[in-house]
Amino acid sequence: MAITTQQLIQWKQQGRSIVALTAWDYAIAQLLDAAGIDLILVGDSMAVVLGYETTLPITLDEIIYHAKSVRRGVKRALVVVDLPFLTYQESLQQAMHSAGRVLKETGAQAVKLEGGYPAMAETVARLVQAGIPVMGHVGLTPQSIHQLGLRQQGKTQEASEKILQEAIALEQAGVFSLVLEHIPADLAMQISQKLSIPTIGIGAGIHCDGQVLVTSDVLGLAEKHPPFAKVYTNLRETITKAVQDYAVEVRERKFPEKS
Repeated sequence: MAITTQQLIQWKQQGRSIVALTAWDYAIAQLLDAAGIDLILVGDSMAVVLGYETTLPITLDEIIYHAKSVRRGVKRALVVVDLPFLTYQESLQQAMHSAGRVLKETGAQAVKLEGGYPAMAETVARLVQAGIPVMGHVGLTPQSIHQLGLRQQGKTQEASEKILQEAIALEQAGVFSLVLEHIPADLAMQISQKLSIPTIGIGAGIHCDGQVLVTSDVLGLAEKHPPFAKVYTNLRETITKAVQDYAVEVRERKFPEKS
């Protein structure tokens, strides 16, 4: 059975932790789904996989192209797609158009938007009213890198209260879940206890209702990864060694083998 947004909310009530990872193509998505991942995020973090330094350059057409590929590889997991920078901030009409395109063209079940300030909460509310499931995202919001940098957010009392209020506003607007990125663990715990929707942490400690990481970090594909990520294997080394072995065999005419 395919996982739904309502199931995630039920899992929070049951105390069942939610497992999430990112994907950018059919092969990775198929592997994650078969491994039992609950939620697959087609994140704008794929910009790094595509060679960009920040998430900002990814376009709506690009993320739709990759999300279609991901969706074809998934049978069970809930697929959520990031709306890229400046594809939803200009107006409600722009947000509705972008989110509608994602759901219609990719088959994904939800979109994710960054920020919980009043205008964004209003946009989320209107999208939800139109039948578009929305995941929220507060704390470190990478699309605001030129304002926030990549520093941990919510370290002062004032900043902590602002993030808490944004989280509450997004729940009231109708998000089914909320990503908490790179904030203190005690703040993440406070938000998780306050909200009835599940929180998904990334660099936000153990008290969230689930965790998400960028898959290229988990697999050791990235050249560098954030301090809160954990590398579970080193595919950079494995792939490099395999390719080098192949190159040697071709040059020495050992591959293909003589029949």
